[in-house]
Amino acid sequence: MTYQDVLDIAGGNSSSVIGTLATRTKEENPNHHLWNNRGTWWCHFTLHRPDFTAERVRVSLKTRNLETARSRRDELLNQIQSEVSQ
Repeated sequence: MTYQDVLDIAGGNSSSVIGTLATRTKEENPNHHLWNNRGTWWCHFTLHRPDFTAERVRVSLKTRNLETARSRRDELLNQIQSEVSQ
């Protein structure tokens, strides 16, 4: 899954993020930003925009395997964070 996939799902039309990625990570919870919906793992996070609005983004990780979901979540959040940092 690429960041462009996230933009397409979220209805964005830009090729880069405008805003700040808001994530809360707790070491004791390896499943942060994940939830299971009828067997399929999803990732959710919030983007805070410069105009003081926020967008909650939810993306299907298209897997039923928890380890794969964690890996895809980490890849996705890292990719978005690198887009935000540019």
